[in-house]
Amino acid sequence: MNHTLSALNPNPTDSCPLYLNHAAVASLPSRVSRHNSPSSAHFVSRLVRSCLPGGNNRCIVMVCERSDVFPSSCAIARAFPIFSRRSTSSRRAEKKHVTVEFVIVGQDNNPLDAAELECLSNAADGVRLAARIVDTPCNEMNTDHFLDVSETMSMNEHISTTEFSTLWCIYGVGKAAEHPPALAVLSHTPDGATQTIAWVGKGIVYDTGGLSIKGKTTMPGMKRDCGGAAAILGAFKATVKQGFKDNLHAVFCLAENAVGPIATRPDDIHTLYSGKTVEINNTDAEGRLVLADGVVYASKDLSADIVLDMATLTGAQGISTGKYHAAVMTNSEQWESACVRAGRSSGDLAHPLVYCPELHFSEFTSAMADMKNSVADRENAQSSCAGLFIGSHLGFDWPGVWVHVDIASPVHAGERATGFGVALLMALFGQASDDSMLNQVSPLVASTNMCEDQMERDCKRRRLV
Repeated sequence: MNHTLSALNPNPTDSCPLYLNHAAVASLPSRVSRHNSPSSAHFVSRLVRSCLPGGNNRCIVMVCERSDVFPSSCAIARAFPIFSRRSTSSRRAEKKHVTVEFVIVGQDNNPLDAAELECLSNAADGVRLAARIVDTPCNEMNTDHFLDVSETMSMNEHISTTEFSTLWCIYGVGKAAEHPPALAVLSHTPDGATQTIAWVGKGIVYDTGGLSIKGKTTMPGMKRDCGGAAAILGAFKATVKQGFKDNLHAVFCLAENAVGPIATRPDDIHTLYSGKTVEINNTDAEGRLVLADGVVYASKDLSADIVLDMATLTGAQGISTGKYHAAVMTNSEQWESACVRAGRSSGDLAHPLVYCPELHFSEFTSAMADMKNSVADRENAQSSCAGLFIGSHLGFDWPGVWVHVDIASPVHAGERATGFGVALLMALFGQASDDSMLNQVSPLVASTNMCEDQMERDCKRRRLV
């Protein structure tokens, strides 16, 4: 073993099989760039998938510092997806067991306690739940099925559920589908809460593009268009179990963007919940429509101080920030920085988009309505403009904190979902949890340079959970 370890030469990783392939040892990069996670979470997932020996009882030993335990645990969970419809032999396959052990090195090398292990287990379950929803095709994971999953969790967690079968532009997007569109809300309202947070998820269970239909090569994989809602459901379930101290609402904007006799047409004009009118010039730009209704509902009906929307919104996101980094846009520079730091500490990497409505929002100019739903110039910051469309319905002068997270590319790796977004949300809002591990990975700590009077005056907009 010592000889093997000394022979490993990570560039960026390296591995070696042992004992006739009954075991393997692998090493991670000794250094990473400032835009990567120190945990090398993406490499952890890749190594586990490629190096783990076969068998029904397998063991993973992870040697890392304490700060890397949370992102490494979530990374390992990504390597074991749940959904499968492969046929098997008539004899029921034996259930497989994977044991994960952490050996903590460095200054703080005390063993993990029971509460920390429970946090890791809940986070892993949340990641795998989100990935299962995204992997499941629309003939099984339609809007009704998504509601069934959320309602089952509601009964288990004693959380209220609100549904609307027809709602503003959510209805306009999904009205042509067999299964009706809906807006569902899971609410966690503990005693002593001091602020209200809303997570709004794009839940397009399948996106044909509508009448602006996608081509035969771009439509496969559009079952993943519910990735934002799936991540929020997985994160909500895990976060509430870890003792979230503030009001937390998970808002799911559910629809299937289908083709049919009553489908929305280009040139149609819809009035959204904000009261603003939108001329449809591209029915394939539907995610921003449902999210615009969702964030306004979070503000008007739930009185949220902080609204975060998460979505597989634009194919251009992969061009803007790549396959591994979510694209973040927010009206708060402080929260922009917090999202980047949460990405590094959780392994769900994030990077900012340009936030400049005075230069970019003119892309939506309409002669007939308040705005169009797709840009005039597709070469002018597409992902930023899509985010601005959502924010415009809250209003660019809205006093609360608004964060938009586009996860179109990192939601999957090849043909498998990654459960991306769960770890990011748990870390970003970890300071509002009683859990010590989430506190450790959360970047949201009130600035020590801000005087108490200023913090009191600005608590609704800037106070960090």
